[in-house]
Amino acid sequence: METELSVGSPELWAALGIFLAAYILIFTEKLHRTIGALVGAVAMVLAGTFLGFYDQGTALEAIDFGTLFLVVGMMVMVVILEGTGATQFLAIKIAQASRGRPFLLLSGLGAFTAGASAFLDNVTTMVLIAPLTISIADILDLSPLPFLTSEAAFAVMGGLATLVGDPANIIIGSGSGFGFIDFLVHLGPVALTVWIGSLAVFFLIFHDFVRRHPKNVEKLMEIDARKALEDPVGARRMSLVLGVVILLYLSHQWLSLEPSTVAMLGAALSLIVVRPDVRKVFGEVEWSAVFFYGALFVLVGGLEHVGLLSEFAQLFQKFAQGNILVASVILLWGAGILSAVVDNVALVIALVPVLQRLAQLGLSPEHLTPLWWSLAIGAVLGGLATPIGSSATVVTISLSERTETPIDARRWMTVGIPAWFVGLSLGTLFVVWGILSGFYV
Repeated sequence: METELSVGSPELWAALGIFLAAYILIFTEKLHRTIGALVGAVAMVLAGTFLGFYDQGTALEAIDFGTLFLVVGMMVMVVILEGTGATQFLAIKIAQASRGRPFLLLSGLGAFTAGASAFLDNVTTMVLIAPLTISIADILDLSPLPFLTSEAAFAVMGGLATLVGDPANIIIGSGSGFGFIDFLVHLGPVALTVWIGSLAVFFLIFHDFVRRHPKNVEKLMEIDARKALEDPVGARRMSLVLGVVILLYLSHQWLSLEPSTVAMLGAALSLIVVRPDVRKVFGEVEWSAVFFYGALFVLVGGLEHVGLLSEFAQLFQKFAQGNILVASVILLWGAGILSAVVDNVALVIALVPVLQRLAQLGLSPEHLTPLWWSLAIGAVLGGLATPIGSSATVVTISLSERTETPIDARRWMTVGIPAWFVGLSLGTLFVVWGILSGFYV
């Protein structure tokens, strides 16, 4: 039960203080973000127990286990797919199809990265693609920096397209009730348009680079892509499993299946048909991310139980009721700016209950639906602006340290800020068109 407390109540200030302190720890990275979130969650439960507004039972109810199961299921499938070498095989084939020409190589690897990130975790996508990109660039005597920065940006954009493409979308889907098809129909065109627009911008930024003539093209063409397949049989079987999973995602609403059920089914099928080392698979699952999300749900649940989110929702409702177009644009850009410096998962977990509360307060679906899509666009694409804005960027920058020209903050922002601006601007146009045409209701 939610408790309505006065502004001066110790319960409200305790919950707000713990929440802000935890988010500051997460933002400043004085501690690992998972540690900061867990410390905050434990403090929220202890304070709530002693002050009588929150306890262990209500904290567990605040956790969205559907989201956690969906994340774990997808992680298991990605780990097993990674072990087969299938993604490395495809990346080499794309590089050979370009014959080393920078223009085609940047386009091809960028398209592959965006496509893979729509269905796989974008961090894992970059962990797989970045080392291959560096190797290909070394063979062709080209700088890997333009490829790596554009791929990291495309990984973020690709994640926008689907329900499972980015953790923020998974949480929004769970909170809104939208399914895989809803995301693909409403955000897929946005992601594609942003990808095309950003590709054009990247060609302008790297205009001298994309006109270069690569060296050692013959050496690239001589690489046997099949050697990248560590488990050819497993790769074929995983392609079938992923095909089944995608079909189930596309039809899960008609079959009355939750996305988390589809993900766990996919994980189970992957384990059955490939028969990997189970301990190795589960050892490579990012459990720290799972605990991070769970702790954030507990933290936000504390705010919800002191009535703070309800108050914020009532204020936002009064504004959005008669200005839905303006409210959607403000939410998109607000989320886009905040996601540049705050983990977008932390941001979305804090804002989803606010939008849910708007529905309870009577905000009509035609007013509420655009807000969900605005939040998704802003939260996902906002991470493009800074080197710490998305996990994919952080991983790519770390991997670039193996090269002679590692990506620093200045180099990233030369690419990231234009991509961020193009992404949010095109996203805004889609939202405005969607509201005026009735498509986003």
